[in-house]
Formats: sequence, C-alpha cells, structure tokens
Amino acid sequence: MTDNTPDIQTSNLPQRLVLASASPRRRDLLNQICIHPDIIQPADLDETPLEGELPRPLAKRLAHEKCREVLGMLKEPAFVLAADTVVSVGRRILPKTENLEEAKACLKLLSGRTHRVFTGLSIASPDGKQSTKVIETRVSFKRLSQTEQSRYIESLEWQGKAGGYAIQGLAAAFVINVSGSYSSIVGLPLYETNSMLEGMGYITKHAK
Repeated sequence: MTDNTPDIQTSNLPQRLVLASASPRRRDLLNQICIHPDIIQPADLDETPLEGELPRPLAKRLAHEKCREVLGMLKEPAFVLAADTVVSVGRRILPKTENLEEAKACLKLLSGRTHRVFTGLSIASPDGKQSTKVIETRVSFKRLSQTEQSRYIESLEWQGKAGGYAIQGLAAAFVINVSGSYSSIVGLPLYETNSMLEGMGYITKHAK
C-alpha cells in the first residue's frame, strides 16, 4: 500500500472509530494493540457467495460492502473498520459452520492438507475515502485421527467459525505450519489494520 500517512500533528479528522463487527475476537485483537473502538455497529449483510465467486474476491467484496453499509448508518463522521474471513481449500469456500454436518465435513476436508485463509479488510475515513485489501495466510493441518475429529466436534468450538475451527483454541494442536498473519486467522490482521488506519489519518497510540 502506498504510504500516504498524513501529518498526525495537523490531522483534524474526527478520531472516532466504529467497528463494523460483533466479533469479540476482533475487539480483543484491536485491544491488544491499544486500539479501542468507540462504537460497535455490526453490518447486516447476506454473506452468500455470488455464482462462481472465488474465495479472495468474496472476502474483499464482503469487507467492502460491510464497511459501506455501516458508513451509511452513521449520524456523525467517523472511521469505519470492517473485515470478513473466508477459509478455502483450493477454489472451494468452506462455510461458517452452524451444524454438526458442516463441522464434520470441514474437519475431514482440512485434515492432512494446507488451506488458505483470506481476510478482507476495509477502512473508511470521515472524509469519505475508503481502502480495501485482502490478506492471505496459508495453514497446514496434521492428518487427524477419527478420535481427534470426534473430540473437536464434541467441544462445540467450531460453532459459527469460518472453516469450522478456531486456531486460538483446541485446533492449535492440529496446526503444523502457518505462513502469513496469525492474527488474520483469528479474525483481523493487526499489522495491516494498524498501518491502514494510520495511513488514512487515524491517530493510533503507536503514532502519538
């Protein structure tokens, strides 16, 4: 991304931040780098892939549209941060698992393979500018025994998770290798988030 960071000493943009997500994981990740959203305003968007839509374009589109939707809800100017995570094996998009059948299918598909996690990140500034990018991370799973799969399914940790797992939980024991951003797999790529916010005029604690 082009370095267009403004002079933070003279920036007069409103320093309010809206997180367009109800995910507690994303809030925790932001808090980890001392960024505390002023408002939590989830977007209400149909996340169904378009016909023939591939994983990377899907992550980018959903993040961009979530950001635009929440931006349109605001009564006062603010920065808006939106994200969406898509897990894929090849061209196949894995669901955010809601039932046992989906969870079992995802775990079986991920076992012994390398998959990709795409996180779309979109930020809009109070002056109407918007920037969207996609961060790709590759994750390799060990070959899972039937017992390991069953125990993970019984934990219910997969509920509502993209690809049917949470890397920050029990599934950490399945991961052989991560190539890319670990925090992106959890839900938000922190390096890129911090850099994009600063580049658009949001004064983070690190820039003060």
